[in-house]
Amino acid sequence: MTVLITGATGTVGSALATRLVADGRPVRALVRDVERARRLLPDQIELVAGDVVDPPSVAAATKGCETVFHVAGLPEQWRRDLGEFDRVNAGGTRTVAEAALAEGVGSFVFTSTIDVFEWPTAPGATFDESALATADKHTHYERSKQQADRIVTALIDQGLPARFVAPAGVFGPAPVITPGANHLIRRLLLNQIPVSLPGGLPVVYGPDVADLHVLAEQAPVGSRYIGSDHYVTLEELARAVAAIEPSAKVPRTLPVAAAQAIAVTGEAIAKVTHKAPLLTTGELSFLTGDVRPDATKAQTELGWKVTPFPDALATTIAQLRPLLQA
Repeated sequence: MTVLITGATGTVGSALATRLVADGRPVRALVRDVERARRLLPDQIELVAGDVVDPPSVAAATKGCETVFHVAGLPEQWRRDLGEFDRVNAGGTRTVAEAALAEGVGSFVFTSTIDVFEWPTAPGATFDESALATADKHTHYERSKQQADRIVTALIDQGLPARFVAPAGVFGPAPVITPGANHLIRRLLLNQIPVSLPGGLPVVYGPDVADLHVLAEQAPVGSRYIGSDHYVTLEELARAVAAIEPSAKVPRTLPVAAAQAIAVTGEAIAKVTHKAPLLTTGELSFLTGDVRPDATKAQTELGWKVTPFPDALATTIAQLRPLLQA
């Protein structure tokens, strides 16, 4: 039966599309630009023009599908029009989920985020899938993903066979470099980071996240699975990149106070210029929060495995090299 993917040209979506094609499954992708997507995705994928915020195109793409993987979303922490977060991440999720419900799909797998969970206040403490955050989080991105998660949860009561995958910071082979870990790796390779930000982030390899989506497809309805490998400081990431690409330099780390000043000032200027700040307070809060998700549930219940970080990073860098000047 046909499988529909939204967000198929992104880091997670492209890895998932590649995995499904390799499994011999008929794959359809909802894309905004068919010609561009044709250059980026495997030839076997059926491309349907549309947008997650356009209900008729979503309904048409969902027709005849047995499974829907809703991966599409805005991963940034800042947009010139902040309303885009609600329209795409929350509204787009509602559109795709309602279309899947109307079609009567057998499985709906939603790519959520670790941001929807309750995080411990103690630095370095781990958290798992056991508790969703009850209070709204700090950034437009986080709140839009929380709302999207609530929309899908509510539709389960109406019969939507939803499962949730919540990745950490995803890196890995991708047809384009999007905001996030891959963008950071690209800048390290090009020596475009004069000073590193304080803190770090939990990371996970894109093809491993694709595997987790496939494993979650047949999990009990309502199941949630965190996808995370381990936590790395930005200095550790820079050193790991330099170990693979000796021309990459390891920048010194900026003090927290200086980073905070840059973020606050940059956001104030962005309100006037409508140009993205170098650093947002939301990004800095995440990096300095010592966020450590625990993926034990996915490993024990689904048998999910992660690729060793050095191997995953080396593969990623090798694949990204042609895209470095993009």
